[in-house]
Amino acid sequence: MTVPRRSLISLSDTPYYHCYVRCVRRAFLFGDDKYTGVNYDHRREWIREKILSQTDVFAIDCCAYAVMSNHYHVVLFVDEQKAKEWDRREVLRRWKQLYNLSYLTEKYYNKEAVTKAELDAIYVNIELYRERLMDISWYMRGINESIARRSNAEDNCKGRFWDGRFKSQALLDEQALLTCMAYVDLNPIRAKMAQTPETSDYTSIQERTLKKQSKLKPFGASQRNSNEYEIPFALDDYLSLVETTGRAIINEHKGYIPEELPDILQRLGLNNDTWLNQIKYFDKWYYKAIGTVENLKKYCKNLKQKYIKGLPRTQSVKSG
Repeated sequence: MTVPRRSLISLSDTPYYHCYVRCVRRAFLFGDDKYTGVNYDHRREWIREKILSQTDVFAIDCCAYAVMSNHYHVVLFVDEQKAKEWDRREVLRRWKQLYNLSYLTEKYYNKEAVTKAELDAIYVNIELYRERLMDISWYMRGINESIARRSNAEDNCKGRFWDGRFKSQALLDEQALLTCMAYVDLNPIRAKMAQTPETSDYTSIQERTLKKQSKLKPFGASQRNSNEYEIPFALDDYLSLVETTGRAIINEHKGYIPEELPDILQRLGLNNDTWLNQIKYFDKWYYKAIGTVENLKKYCKNLKQKYIKGLPRTQSVKSG
C-alpha cells in the first residue's frame, strides 16, 4: 500500500534523507539508444544542474548525488531553521523563482495597498510557501516535472517519464549518512560505468575530487568540530574512504579486503567487512529509514509504526 510522503519525513528525527527515482521506460533516456544510436547523456547534465540550482531557492542542501542511465539519487539536508529565519518578502522572492505568486501575494510583493483582511490571507499564503520551500516533495517535484517536460518535448511524445513517485529513506544518524553518501557516490563504480571516483561522471564525488566551485553542502573538519551547516566528517577522510571502498568493489571477485580503510569507520563503530556489506547490499537491506537499532526504534515510535524493514539486519550487524 502506498504510504503518504508526510508519514516518512520526520524532521524531529533527522534532517537527512536519501531520495531516488527511476524512469518509466527504464532505458535509453540518459544513455545510448541501441536501436537509433542516439545518445541522451546530455539529459544527465540537465538533472545535475537542476539538483544544484534548486539549492539556491529551497531551504534544502544537496550532500551527494549520482545521475545514472535510468535513475538518479540525491542525499538531501532540510535546513528548517534557515527557512524559519526568512522574512516574508524573502519567502516570496524565492517562491517567485519557481512558480507564479497568487494575486494577493503578488500585490503584497509589489508593495501595493491591501486591506487588513487581504493581509491576513496573504500571511497564510506566505507560510504555506515557506513550508513548501523546505519540503522534499516540492524539491523533487521541481526536478522531475522539469526533466519530464524537456525530455518529452525532445522525444516529441507525451505520457509519464518517471516510474511513479520518488522513494525516500530517512538517514537517522552519522553512520547512516556516511553509508548512504558512499553508496550513492559509488553507484557508477558498482554499475561498472567507471573505475575511479574522479571518472564517475555526474556524481558529487567527482565534483568534490576535482575541487570545483560547488553548491554541494560542505564537509566539516571533523565530527567533533563540525557545525550544523556542515556534513559531520572531514572531506579528506571521506574521499579516501570512497576511493578505497571503490577499489574493493572492483576487485571483489579476487577476494580483495582493504586493510587501509580510514579511521572514520572505527570512530563510527564499523569494521571493514560490515562497511563493505552495507555498501554492497544497501538497496536490499533497507527501505524507509537507515540507522542504529535505537534510532530505528525511535523513528518507528514517532511514526506510530510497529516494524520497519532493515531493523533485523541492523540488529544482526550490531551484534556481529
